Amino acid sequence: MSSDIRIGIIVGSTRPQRRGGVVAGWVQQVAEAHGATIELLDLAAFDLPLLDEPSPAIHGDYTGPHTLRWAAAVAACDAFVFVVPEYNHSFPAAVKNAIDYLFAEWNDKAAGLVGYGVQGGVRAVEALRPVLAEVGIADVRTQVCVNLMSDFVLTGPTDVGRIAPAEHQEPTLRRMLDEVTAWAGALRGLRVPA
Repeated sequence: MSSDIRIGIIVGSTRPQRRGGVVAGWVQQVAEAHGATIELLDLAAFDLPLLDEPSPAIHGDYTGPHTLRWAAAVAACDAFVFVVPEYNHSFPAAVKNAIDYLFAEWNDKAAGLVGYGVQGGVRAVEALRPVLAEVGIADVRTQVCVNLMSDFVLTGPTDVGRIAPAEHQEPTLRRMLDEVTAWAGALRGLRVPA
């Protein structure tokens, strides 16, 4: 894996008592052990309000300090791993909001998708793919689906718990990271320097 590719792990839940940090922590640990350069981008820490920019993102005319901070963080990455829970058959509104804030900062970059939930987050991942395509992100085929019933140890429905991924999960995650890195490298020549 190429260490000159900076991968931003986007924690896609802002809900209190979320499991996103646990899943993202596992992704980060595996990625760093696999040789990746990682930047953790926790949407809860960016505290983005509902889209409040007066101009469409495609113009790049950002005015809010929160937008400028988010834009700089996203622009610094070559690729992303979106860690998203499945909420009501899709991904959380906070993820859509964060994507909608920017445009050029996403263009010609690669992404891998890690879903989690009772059904493994499959529907969240599939709902996210066309949104990423619209902002020019090439998402890779391999995806990781963390099932709360078989890949977590939980004491109850509101327990954050701890991740205990099944044996197949880590090799799948490493394969996805290899794909993300390869695609990010291939797309590098298309990206317009900042």
